[in-house]
Amino acid sequence: MMEKPRPEPKPYPIREDEPVWQFNDIDASLTYSYSNYLNWLFDDRVELIKGKVFKMSPAPSRVHQEICGNIFVSMKTFIEKSPSKVYTAPFDVRFPKESKEDSAVFTVLQPDICVICDKSKLDDRGCIGAPDLVVEILSPGNNKKELLHKYRVYEEFGVKEYWVVSQSDQSILIYTLNDMGRFQPSKIFTSSEKITSSVLPGFELALDDVFKDLE
Repeated sequence: MMEKPRPEPKPYPIREDEPVWQFNDIDASLTYSYSNYLNWLFDDRVELIKGKVFKMSPAPSRVHQEICGNIFVSMKTFIEKSPSKVYTAPFDVRFPKESKEDSAVFTVLQPDICVICDKSKLDDRGCIGAPDLVVEILSPGNNKKELLHKYRVYEEFGVKEYWVVSQSDQSILIYTLNDMGRFQPSKIFTSSEKITSSVLPGFELALDDVFKDLE
């Protein structure tokens, strides 16, 4: 039996003059663009993945913020005198395909940490195009989204390195983009080990420094 073709997603009409004040006013069955995203004035944090809305946690946990801060400070210190830039969430990263027009961008993510080496990708609203390095810190309840949906986006758009940091295991797994445009996983790094980055030659990060003082 032939599988029935899936219907094309219904595009959401662009209404520049109609802000949305409540998250519940969004119809999850529709497809949204960055133009729509800019009109969402509610407090809920959301991301767009291929036009679909994903609600983020209201606020990261204290442990999440400790880990994020430890990694960010190390990267920031290392690249201080280089042209690269490093940012922490909330920071919008737009992933355009055929066009960079707001109405044609359907994926907008807020990585926990991202490193951009090409400053032409930066504008007043964040980054447009794939960062060179992305760090996501997994929290209870968001593992599936980080490991599946975001993994596919980062691979498809050519993020060179994707770090997955586990709070519970106190470990880091690094995916590196190969010449075929596919992610290759590293070993899982744990306590007392150090990691390096192909995106930041010479950078070294000790996991004991990442997960210190988390009690």
